Amino acid sequence: MKILILTVLTCFVYCLPGFSQNQAEANHVKENYDKAIFEIPMRDGIKLYTTVYSPKDKSAKYPILMKRTCYSVAPYGEDAYPKSLGPSPYLMKEKYIFVYQDVRGRWMSEGTFDNMRPHVPGNNPKKKKAIDESSDTYDTIEWLLANLDNHNGKVGQWGISYPGFYTAAAIPEAHPALKASSPQAPIADFFFDDFHHMGAFLQSYLLAFPVFGVQTGEPTDESWYNDAWKDLQAAGNNNDAYDFHLGLGALKNVSEKYYANNFFWKQVTEHPNYDDFWQKRSILPHLTDVAEDHAVMTVGGWFDAEDLYGPLNIYKTLEKKNTSIRNTLVMGPWSHGDWAQEKGFQAVNHIYFGDSISTYYQKHIEKPFFEYYLKGKGELNLPEAYMFDTGIKAWKRFEKWPPDNPEPMVLRFAKNGKLTIDEEVDPNASFEYISDPHNPVPYRSEISPVRFTPRPFMTDDQRHAATRPDVITFETAPLETPITFSGEIAAHLKVALSVTDADFVVKLIDVYPPDAESTKATPDHVHMGGYQQLVRHEVFRGRFRNSFAEPEPFKPGKIEEVNFPLQDVLHTFKKGHKVMIQIHSTWFPYIDRNPQKYVDNIYEASEEDFVKGTITVYGDSEVIVGESGGLKGKLDFNK
Repeated sequence: MKILILTVLTCFVYCLPGFSQNQAEANHVKENYDKAIFEIPMRDGIKLYTTVYSPKDKSAKYPILMKRTCYSVAPYGEDAYPKSLGPSPYLMKEKYIFVYQDVRGRWMSEGTFDNMRPHVPGNNPKKKKAIDESSDTYDTIEWLLANLDNHNGKVGQWGISYPGFYTAAAIPEAHPALKASSPQAPIADFFFDDFHHMGAFLQSYLLAFPVFGVQTGEPTDESWYNDAWKDLQAAGNNNDAYDFHLGLGALKNVSEKYYANNFFWKQVTEHPNYDDFWQKRSILPHLTDVAEDHAVMTVGGWFDAEDLYGPLNIYKTLEKKNTSIRNTLVMGPWSHGDWAQEKGFQAVNHIYFGDSISTYYQKHIEKPFFEYYLKGKGELNLPEAYMFDTGIKAWKRFEKWPPDNPEPMVLRFAKNGKLTIDEEVDPNASFEYISDPHNPVPYRSEISPVRFTPRPFMTDDQRHAATRPDVITFETAPLETPITFSGEIAAHLKVALSVTDADFVVKLIDVYPPDAESTKATPDHVHMGGYQQLVRHEVFRGRFRNSFAEPEPFKPGKIEEVNFPLQDVLHTFKKGHKVMIQIHSTWFPYIDRNPQKYVDNIYEASEEDFVKGTITVYGDSEVIVGESGGLKGKLDFNK
């Protein structure tokens, strides 16, 4: 239980107002800020618990910088002060009125909690009667402007992860005083972020459900969900996630034994397809008609296991639907929320990316953004997209994202495991593997503990998978010149199955040369020579190949297309490295096991539904890099 609680706290630490990478900041807050607590009424009468930290220096007026969260605005109490304020200590020292709010139904706020509460469009956001996260933010800002006396009339907001969603959800029909928003690692759509990827369930998130599926009952400053873990946590070996999850069996066992009273688990299992329940919880369709003086800077990590879809698609949607706003995207070499702390050097798992990268972001990207739009200070020299090339490990500036690539690069599969780039291959070639859900491909190269959410695997060594017979692997010869992959990637597979359903995992991998040297991030037991670094991947549940809303079984033996995006990338494969693609159909326990016998609802599948299947991938399949707009023959998400 101690291991679990520690993991949960690590997951949430980026979302707490007191998080700081420097303990020396602790005294600064109390010495320089006054704390006040308010219960701010919303339009439906519900009161939201809000803490306000105002500069003691009253000689000037300050902008309001706000974060709304479901993860607690602790510490509670008038005399309890956090160690730091704001997104970084650099902003804290510039003096803002920092506001933190528990969203409705969480911690000390009244009301009922709703995951990804649907947005309710209204022609007049001030007068609409329905409540959503935008209206709650609007009402909060209206109250703050009327009741705080030392503000300059301008408001900004930020948040990481779920608070990133609350930030994004406040952009539609925003209060006119809201001038700058920075959704960071934001959730955009729970069918494609966090709990699902392209319709496949992330079983590695099982331990998260008590946090999101148990109501408080009443306002509280103490955790109310800890007991909900105990039975599930006792069910397996804490030190081996693969064995732990395999031992759970079919997911219906979780429903029956552990989460029978968890409202979010019930919602997930009762809505296995992209139906109206999920569609109305997507914030993307509502990111329209943003005021021209409302600047947005979306931030994400290239190796964010939780929320990579969110920041990329929120930025792209804002860009497409709001041509006049200042819209910026920042993607760095981070895991989930890593930019909020500075550990001295940035590494993800075994891969080192450089020193003080988070500090650079905080000082030269984030701080100027808020200072310029909320205080009118300095000159803003941010490009449209500030992107980190994860291969050469350097920042690059783009005036358009995805960039205009003259011609997309097409990766094709040839005999003897050869991967070609922009070369024709035999379209009649075929590559087979047998996928067995009782012996799924591990998602890690090492034994990993049971985690609240997965993270290190995002740059993990794939040599363990390359040797398995249920993984097909293709690679180029060592590169004679560097090749940069930039922009969108899409897999276009031609497949035939001996069964009626299957998942498809496609991975883009950077294969290091034999003489690759260790770095400060390399543990003693890992050898970098020949390391197969995961660069980008995605999983796709095959039943959704024609529609996420209306799944279909495969007809055994029939050749069909399976098309899906792998999300964006900016990675230079250096001279001497090789480009590799791996394809397989299980990746456990990151992804739940597809029974491979089509059933209407996989969450209700029985043990006898899990069957082996032969998967055939044909030579006219392609992985296309830099295909602007994503997919040929796009999926209709709303069919």
